[in-house]
Amino acid sequence: MGKGERERERERLRRERLEEEERARRASRRRLMLGYGAAAAAVVAIVVAVVVLATGGESEAKGDAHINLNEASGLTNGVPPDDRAGTPPPPPRTTDLRQAARKAGCVLRLELEDEGAEHIPPDSPRPRYGTNPPTSGPHVEPPYQQADGAYREMPSEINLVHTLEHGRMEIQYSPQLPEAAQLELKGLYDTMYGATLLFPNPRMPYAVAATTWTNLLGCKEYKGAATLDAIRAFGKRTWGRYGGEPVEAFTFAGPTPADPEE
Repeated sequence: MGKGERERERERLRRERLEEEERARRASRRRLMLGYGAAAAAVVAIVVAVVVLATGGESEAKGDAHINLNEASGLTNGVPPDDRAGTPPPPPRTTDLRQAARKAGCVLRLELEDEGAEHIPPDSPRPRYGTNPPTSGPHVEPPYQQADGAYREMPSEINLVHTLEHGRMEIQYSPQLPEAAQLELKGLYDTMYGATLLFPNPRMPYAVAATTWTNLLGCKEYKGAATLDAIRAFGKRTWGRYGGEPVEAFTFAGPTPADPEE
């Protein structure tokens, strides 16, 4: 083999060696990237597992609590808002109040005795109210009245009674009510939330109740659409018409119980 042939052979071998080294480097990079991907996936899986454990494995759609927070309408007083997405209600079938209350199996008490409207400090003991839930009586002094909105916990009764004096309606439910039923009430509230409150009430003897100043609708059972119809009709009959303060005196937004969206 001549000198020229030996040089060409050495050059060929050198190129083959360089190509092999390049293939090895590429394979190493691919393995490294795959390792990074697997590690990232593991981190994501861990984060998801932590979130699932922290939330009890549940995912909750967010809606709007419609809190009307201003000095005129009142304060939240530290009560957490209910921003769950409600279930849209069906169109009403029964609009006459007494008929709707009867179909839903609810007690209807209209124009009860007015127990007064004395203002008391926010740290006052609970007054003795004549109805449960209360419909009138001594209540907290301004500006501690409970602001319009949906809440996850029950506000103080003295704060709630003050809102009734301002023509508001309050929709209340037992915290033992199934989640699906709570979301149906929240969906109804979403159609009539102007100057209205929604919250759980563990103290009352009803599954669902609605109150305005000196008026009470109390339902021992929740009967779905029939109960929703009774609340709608109660709102149209009593919302904004009772109490020492006209409901329009305190600004609010959205549909009202007198003319709820359908």
